[in-house]
This record gives sequence, structure tokens and C-alpha cells, in this order.
Amino acid sequence: MKKLAVILTILCILLVAIYFLIFKPEKYVEKDLYDTILERGVIKVGINTDSKPFGFFDKNWEIKGYDADLARYIAQYLLKSPNAVEFYPVTPANRMLKVSTGEVDIVIATMTITPQRREVIDFSVPYDAAGQALLVRSSSKIKSIADLDKQNVGVVFGTTAEKNMLNLAPEANIIGFRNYRTAYQALKNGKIDALTSDDTILSRFVYEDKSVKLLPKRYTKEPYGIALKKGASTRRLKENIDFAIKDMQRKNVILRIRRKWLNGAY
Repeated sequence: MKKLAVILTILCILLVAIYFLIFKPEKYVEKDLYDTILERGVIKVGINTDSKPFGFFDKNWEIKGYDADLARYIAQYLLKSPNAVEFYPVTPANRMLKVSTGEVDIVIATMTITPQRREVIDFSVPYDAAGQALLVRSSSKIKSIADLDKQNVGVVFGTTAEKNMLNLAPEANIIGFRNYRTAYQALKNGKIDALTSDDTILSRFVYEDKSVKLLPKRYTKEPYGIALKKGASTRRLKENIDFAIKDMQRKNVILRIRRKWLNGAY
């Protein structure tokens, strides 16, 4: 029986070897995503719908904001139409998974470019930059990050602010939230003493509500990039998106988008 098993194993190996020698099956190559988008005629964009003024639903349930406008300009460059875009809501916690699995083609969602994230996904050239800041109630005695010892500080899961705060204020009590709206309500209700994130995101609360204030100090520099799946299949897409961003910066399109959505928010 043992001899028979050995003979059968050798025969299987020989058959596989002969198959590869005769038929020479091609190695599977993932289809180029840029070609797929061109054939489809639409680009699938992951966007955070809870980060006004970057991405949010207006009263007609249409997605608006800085990142939404940027996505439409990207669609114009790639597909010759600003309407050739489909939006898919993502969160800071799931956006990397969504783009890595191909559920969306790209993610435009105030996503900071970091070396750690580059290990998993790819990024375009930066299109804007922010800095980590602190949002507190207007009556708060907190003046800077040095006052956060033993204080409850809110962060949104999946953001760079979460990791940064562990290093910047190790004695603070870090409390995580799924989105900015619930974190903001926790600040208003006194469940947390401060909320930390990018100043561009937190500024929207100050703009809408004078009972909170944004402290002046910035603790990091956060370059925003468009996220793509890592690998050869997205190389051409990244090249075209990089060209589009640089062209928009050269023609002051990015500046106009920024002024439209961020002016008056600081």
C-alpha cells in the first residue's frame, strides 16, 4: 500500500509538471483598474458623509462638500464628466478595508498619508493638509494639551488623532466614538472634556455653534491624500490622479474648493 501511495504521488507530480510544460497557463494578472473605470464609465468613490464641510448629506440627501467636489473634478479629468462618479459612504474605521477589497475604486475622506497606512494601501500626492487640534466647550479651562491629564478626551476610531493622542497626552482618558457627530454631542453633554481631530474637521462645529471653541495650537501636520488599493493594478490610476491633482493645484482649482468650503470656518 505504501509503494502504491508513493507511485500515485509521483504520477500526480509528473502530470502537473507535464500540464505546465505543454499548456503553459498564464499567471493570473489582476485587471488594470484604470481600464476598468474607463470601461464602466463611472468611478466609485468612498467618502465620509459625517465630516462637514468635507463630506455630508444636504437637506435633499445629496452628498456635498470639499471631498465631494474634488471627486467630481477627478471624474472630469478621468471620464470627461463631473457626474461620472458614484459615492459610497465610508467611515474612518472601514475606509481602508473598502478600498483594499475593491468595494470602491478610491477613497477621498480627509485621509492622512502615513507610513503605516502606506504599508497597506497607496496614496495620491497630497491635495491638502491639516493639523491636529483640540475642541473644547467655550467655558472650559483647558488651554492646551498639557491640561489633559486625567481628562476625558474623545477621538473617532480609525483616525490618526487616536494614535497621536496616546503619544501626546498619555495621562488622558481616551474615549473612542464611531463618528464625529456622536463625539461632538458627548462634548456638548459633558461626557468628554475635549475632542481632538484635524482642525479642518473640527472647525465646522465652531462655525455652527458658539458654545464650543477651537484652541489655537496645532500639534501635527496632516497631509491629505486620495487612497487607492496597493499594487500594480492601480499604478496607472494613481498616475492619472496625481496628474489631475497637480493640474488642479496649478490652476488654483484646489484653492477655489478650499475657499468655498473652509473660508469662515476658522
